[in-house]
Amino acid sequence: MTEPRLRRIYEDAAYAAESLSGCWWAETCPDLPNTPLSGEQRAEFAVIGAGFTGLSAALHLARSGADVAVLDLHRPGWGASGRNGGFCCLGGAKADGATLARRYGEDQRLAFRRTERRAIEFVSDRIDELGLDVDRQSPGGEIQLAHSRAAFRAMQAEQAQTGADYGISPQLLTPDDLRAQGLNAAGMQGGLALPLGFGLNPRKYVLGLARAATQQSIRLHGESPVLSHEYRDGWHVLVTPQGRLLARNLIVATNGYSAENIPEWIAGRILPVQSSIVVTRPLTEAERQAQNWTTDSMAYDSRNLLHYFRLLPDGRMLFGMRGAVRWTAASQAAILDRTRRHFRAMFPKWRHVTFTHGWSGLVAMTRDLVPFVGQMGDLPRAHAAFAWHGNGVAMGSWCGEQVARMALGKTHELPAFMSVQPRRFPLAGWRRAFLYPAYLAYGIKDRG
Repeated sequence: MTEPRLRRIYEDAAYAAESLSGCWWAETCPDLPNTPLSGEQRAEFAVIGAGFTGLSAALHLARSGADVAVLDLHRPGWGASGRNGGFCCLGGAKADGATLARRYGEDQRLAFRRTERRAIEFVSDRIDELGLDVDRQSPGGEIQLAHSRAAFRAMQAEQAQTGADYGISPQLLTPDDLRAQGLNAAGMQGGLALPLGFGLNPRKYVLGLARAATQQSIRLHGESPVLSHEYRDGWHVLVTPQGRLLARNLIVATNGYSAENIPEWIAGRILPVQSSIVVTRPLTEAERQAQNWTTDSMAYDSRNLLHYFRLLPDGRMLFGMRGAVRWTAASQAAILDRTRRHFRAMFPKWRHVTFTHGWSGLVAMTRDLVPFVGQMGDLPRAHAAFAWHGNGVAMGSWCGEQVARMALGKTHELPAFMSVQPRRFPLAGWRRAFLYPAYLAYGIKDRG
């Protein structure tokens, strides 16, 4: 009998366990004990994906009295949840405020802004509630740096609206302010400080959620990829290499690591995009002073192909960017080399600094550039939550609880547009190829 094959749009290496190689976070926190699914089991709820979203959903379901089993391709936290930049911050959609207002109305735009803030608060509350040690830092929030004068003018124009949207007092920073506050990066024309969010070790956070899940009697099965799905006689039937799980209800929380046929409804609705990160050796105090980057705030720039970066608690510098389209040994080496070059251009006083780690992961986008949390078409008792557009620490965690509430028939706290069925990409089988011209156009625009 031929084993079912998962349909994915990247090369197989992107989904192999070894793709986590080089990740700094993996060295800070060991894997949890693992029990792959074996034999035939039943559950009230099956959750596919043991990351922020899936584990948050499972915890809410279990606390509501449900019997829950969670399945994951590899180990909990192996995917984007355990390898991202550790920014618990605003975000979740790539569509800007004007686009949200035009499509869905001003009330929905404001509702999404409230959701962004609530998502950060949710993670903070969950960390405190569970007593998790996640190396929390950056209490002052995050800094957006203007890479051009036009970007700085846009920040000036949007400062008051940003403050009103989130109920904060954002601080506009001139180039002199940046230097005075230890935020000196080459070419930056100013910035906007947003006193919301914090940095963390994402692997410690996601594995903390996983430990809490097992304490709630949630069955957690790593190394249990779902190879096929069908709905039969009132059951979702999920087949793994060593077992089969029958569940009355299904939640899919696989985000950028989704397969096109688990379930078939998801095909063409998600565009996974690579994000790559490098980490330096610990910088000395003298080196930090020489570059005049001494802040522990999270930071990112205003480019379309943005850079994001922050000092870690032990003095290492984390620096990430987008831009790769293929996942081969050669393409991974090339994007990590390019990331290091961009780092050295932004921080020229650190050109001599060596890098100890480098890795990539997959984030997810939808065609309309907004998240989705809701029912999967007409598939009975089946929900999904995905597409955080590179900001899944907060939004993915919050939406995990919200999708669980939906699945239980409870009220939720999300803007209505987030539950609208995401449209499929045109020529969906070729959609990754469209990234080549898109990245080229964004690169040209970012130089303007």
